Amino acid sequence: MSDTVKRQLRIAFIHPDLGIGGAERLIVDAALGLQKLGHSVHIYTSHHDPDHCFDETRDGTLTVYAVCSSIPRSVKGKFHILLSHARQLHLTAHIIRAGPSYDVYFIDQLSTCIPLLRMLAHKRVVFYCHFPDKLLADGAYVEGGNNKRGGILKRIYRFPMDWLEELTTRQADLILANSKFTSRVFKTHFSSISAVPEVVYPGINLSAYEVASYDASDPDIKQIASNRPTLLSLNRFEKKKNTALAIQAFARLRKNIATTPHLTNMRLVIAGGYDPRLEDNMMTLVSLIDCAKANSLPYTILKPSSSPVTVPPFNTGTPQSPAVVFLLNFTTSQRSFLLSSTSTLALLYTPENEHFGIGPVEGMVCGLPVLACDSGGPTESIVDAPPEEKTGWLRKPDPDVWASALLEIVEMAPEERKALASRAKTRARDKFGMEAMAGGIEDALFRAVDMGPVQLSPWWSIMFALLAALLALYLALLL
Repeated sequence: MSDTVKRQLRIAFIHPDLGIGGAERLIVDAALGLQKLGHSVHIYTSHHDPDHCFDETRDGTLTVYAVCSSIPRSVKGKFHILLSHARQLHLTAHIIRAGPSYDVYFIDQLSTCIPLLRMLAHKRVVFYCHFPDKLLADGAYVEGGNNKRGGILKRIYRFPMDWLEELTTRQADLILANSKFTSRVFKTHFSSISAVPEVVYPGINLSAYEVASYDASDPDIKQIASNRPTLLSLNRFEKKKNTALAIQAFARLRKNIATTPHLTNMRLVIAGGYDPRLEDNMMTLVSLIDCAKANSLPYTILKPSSSPVTVPPFNTGTPQSPAVVFLLNFTTSQRSFLLSSTSTLALLYTPENEHFGIGPVEGMVCGLPVLACDSGGPTESIVDAPPEEKTGWLRKPDPDVWASALLEIVEMAPEERKALASRAKTRARDKFGMEAMAGGIEDALFRAVDMGPVQLSPWWSIMFALLAALLALYLALLL
């Protein structure tokens, strides 16, 4: 490897929608890490909204090419995955036709383009699996459970989509996964793929979480700053994130601390990406507001001054001291402030069977106690026992159980909290730093390039014909 380390690779990332989310954060941090190692990185996407994205993709730190098309995201709320395939084929056609030459491609989320890149661009491809899409289509995944949901028509619609996903993923030269959990699930449900995905944990840019990474005079910081004890939840406004668990547990906790003077004014801040184009985002916000109302929790809705998103016209009553704050599309500075503020007592991470979950790592790197569900990726990032190694709490997703854990967290002695913070920071830096992730991805990219020229076989002709048919269908739809 000593000879290959000296090489500088020209790398193209292909990602469907470069918005605000965990997968997008990984792409951004992976690109930053590889650039820091001396490589040239270009990111291609079918959608990039400068008003709804991470700063590094907007301010010139990263080179982003947004290749838009007239293909809709859905038709009357249906056919999301079919149209996603069509948009990626449109993006791939542009890259092959008009893009510069690259040494290797790094793909995530959608695998549709892999055979075309290998056949027409004659380059190796590394695929990063966040989680199989065939399992995301049926709602929350439960390992070992019955995950087949929906009627016969949906299953008929999904069958060719799921087949295509497995077929095209199998063409990747190397496959990576974000956790042992995802790798295990991948092997269980992609039986025709012999390769076992290698685990490269998502890493974070540690400097972005330093206390000095925000300006206290920033109006957006003043908007959310408070000396009130704060519990924090960071997640996109999606149903599968199960954020209602945080509200329900918080409501029960408030009853338990009603006689504790320094905790009675506690608040819950729920911050996350919100895209009004997505029905799931809108309906999730509505359901969370209903949950707050049902638990008699006054709330307010905030957004950064730079966000063009219109705050939904809910009657918040503009409470002076809201128990719940919904923060839509937080800025990097707001995130840094909330995670590092001395008034923030814990990070609540609510998704079940999360594929990895960068949230717990963000909390740990800032020394925050993290409470998460006892399934999926968080069981690999958080240490719950023994006490001398503890960095957080793993509990079943039950509001009463979570309220009990939160009471334990908010009543921690200062010395105990300081010791836990030290352990959490050390684990986050050693295991989930951006350097470790970039090094793992770089190694995979080098190994892919070192496989040499792509050797085509008759099987490729069949594959190309199938994808060409899909592309023809897409063109017919356009015309």
